[in-house]
This record gives sequence, structure tokens and C-alpha cells, in this order.
Amino acid sequence: MKNNHIDYIEFKAKDLEITKDFYKNLFGWKFTDYGPTYCSFSESGIAGGFEKTEDTIANGALIVLYHEDLETLKSNIDKIGGEIVKDIFSFPGGKRFHFKDPSGNELAIWSDK
Repeated sequence: MKNNHIDYIEFKAKDLEITKDFYKNLFGWKFTDYGPTYCSFSESGIAGGFEKTEDTIANGALIVLYHEDLETLKSNIDKIGGEIVKDIFSFPGGKRFHFKDPSGNELAIWSDK
């Protein structure tokens, strides 16, 4: 893993089982379940996952970058015109936060540190 590189893509899904079947049958992707609301996928060219949501999906892709030092990046985002929209939280394998760039695009940064 390298700092500042796109490392993961996360999509929203209304129904995880239907979504997994679709991508498995179409592309041969493989899945790992992490509870009833999340699964990761592999065999796609880049690591990614699907998060179950009840919300309307307008743009269901979340680009996730990697960086060892979440605290420093988080403080820099505020200084250069971005906005933190989800504070640092833990998940199996690491932690991350979400931010919006000055154009309103939401991205996330994660770390295993």
C-alpha cells in the first residue's frame, strides 16, 4: 500500500445478495461478507466493497485512498478548503474518515495503522 494512492472503491447497494449474484454471474467476482450490511469483492482489478443502504442512490461509488497518518491528512483537509463529513471511525482491518473536496465530491481515506 502506498500513501495517497487510490486503494479501494466502495459502492452502495439496495440488496447485497442480488448485487453479489449480479457481479458474480457477469464478471466472476468473489465476495467476503462482513456482517449483514457489508461485503468486499475481489477478482475485479481493484479491491472494493458494497455497503447496504436504504437511501436513494444518486452516485453510489466511494473512492477510498490509503494513508498511514489519518490525523495529519484530516487536519490538512480543513486547512485547504475541504470538509470532513464523517469523522475517523474503526472497521475490521483499520479505520477511515470521509471528506468532500471543494467541488463537493465525497472521498474517504483509510489506514491500517
